[in-house]
Amino acid sequence: MMENVPQYRKLYELLRKHILSGVYEEGSLLPSENELCAVHGMTRPTVRHALDTLVKDGLILKKQGKGSIVRKPPQNIGILSISGTASAIGVRYLKTDILQKPEIRQWPETFAFNLSEVEKESGCIFMERLRYVDGKPVFYDINHLPNMNLPRFTSRSFENKSLFEVLRKHYQVTILGGEQQLKAIIPDKKIRTLLRLKNGQPVLYIKRKLFTNKEGFNIYSTIYFNSETHTIFGSF
Repeated sequence: MMENVPQYRKLYELLRKHILSGVYEEGSLLPSENELCAVHGMTRPTVRHALDTLVKDGLILKKQGKGSIVRKPPQNIGILSISGTASAIGVRYLKTDILQKPEIRQWPETFAFNLSEVEKESGCIFMERLRYVDGKPVFYDINHLPNMNLPRFTSRSFENKSLFEVLRKHYQVTILGGEQQLKAIIPDKKIRTLLRLKNGQPVLYIKRKLFTNKEGFNIYSTIYFNSETHTIFGSF
């Protein structure tokens, strides 16, 4: 359940779900503002706020005289996209182990990305996950989030849940874009053990900085991917 969520956000979530699930297809029109007001019992400013948020997230285009046109984002663009790792191999994850529950810490002394002063001063929320497909560990990921405006975040359960979905639904934090670096490496003993790798077997090492709709709030991830039996893919 979404607690203390503004009315516009409830409509946004509903329309977003309908767009992504195909209720409204690419190029189709959403109901008019008047229709949305009538169906959902909301005021025009509330409906407009929800639609403006969909525009900002790239899910619709507003055209004068036509209305709100659906722009369905590409699906299954995998680990190379901002959609997260959950679609990277084309199957549903069967299990996620939380190796380190969200915990407030100082930022590491040496960090892969430059941090703003506000991020440094706020500390970080650190968490580690190991993600399995068909019972085999495929992804080990480490996340650092600024400890900024995330009340009760450390008490939430992330077992078999998407970090991005939790951020979006409970904190109205949406991923807008990012930057990343990828390279193949020979992992250390810890990574090798977690991913059940042979000695000398390489993994794909990915460093990501994801930008969000919250000014100055970035998400930092380090991902180790065992590509021996699974292939990542992308649509362009």
